[in-house]
Amino acid sequence: MSTLEGAGLLIVDKAAGMTSHDVVARCRKLLHTKKIGHAGTLDPMATGVLVLGVDRATKMLGLLALTTKSYTATIRLGAATTTDDAEGEVVSTASASHITDAEIAGHVAALTGEIAQVPSSVSAIKIDGRRAHALIRAGEEVVLPPRQVVVSKFDVLARRDEADGFVDLDVEVDCSSGTYIRALARDLGTALGVGGHLTALRRTVVGPFTLEHARTLEELADEPAVSLDIDTAALTAFPHRTIDADEAESLSQGRWLEPIGLSGVYATVDSEGRAIALVQEKGKRAASVMVVRPATLR
Repeated sequence: MSTLEGAGLLIVDKAAGMTSHDVVARCRKLLHTKKIGHAGTLDPMATGVLVLGVDRATKMLGLLALTTKSYTATIRLGAATTTDDAEGEVVSTASASHITDAEIAGHVAALTGEIAQVPSSVSAIKIDGRRAHALIRAGEEVVLPPRQVVVSKFDVLARRDEADGFVDLDVEVDCSSGTYIRALARDLGTALGVGGHLTALRRTVVGPFTLEHARTLEELADEPAVSLDIDTAALTAFPHRTIDADEAESLSQGRWLEPIGLSGVYATVDSEGRAIALVQEKGKRAASVMVVRPATLR
């Protein structure tokens, strides 16, 4: 069997309560292959789009431009937690019922655009080779430096005044990779003086992949197959350049092509619509960064 058969990208609609590793383990069983990896993670509490690579397409994962992400979320004002979400312990409470919509809108606007954000201390960011959340569990104090992120959209869709003075906000966020929605909830609550944390999070878009591409694990169990075969994945995720048979042969042999002025990683596709390689231009060469169809596969 060719190692391209069954290879591609699998877009999963992750359920709450599972880690990204749990999803990978389940998909390995469903697709009967050990060669599955994921591009970025989702917190166990979160649901939505998780991008996985299957078999040879795992080599694509590090090349995907997954720099833009979209979420729907619920922020609870009136309580701060140790993890900035509902899975942590509550460390402070204060009634938020007096806060006006105008006050909320003002502070939401201040958290929109290019901002310096301190990631949640229980994030997967590494400090001296160890994950921040592992250091927290080990009882160590963690202070992460702020990082520049871009929040291109932060809209409040609905407000619900709950019991005990809590205010729940349903929001939509479009942001750059590396943005923590939990941190937005925390910072909004802090700015309003009442504390805040995330109670629900759903990722709706990652790069070119949306919930329309995604299937639940239950749906995958009924029809175990990739969402996009390796050719469709290449055309969906990357700009492309059509090449002739001689150029395809060169790339499959590990040689390079003449550049045509395309920037970034792009797919080269033959006349039959098959992806031959992902290439990047540098100087006088358009060289492969991943050969999809090496000569050895034939």
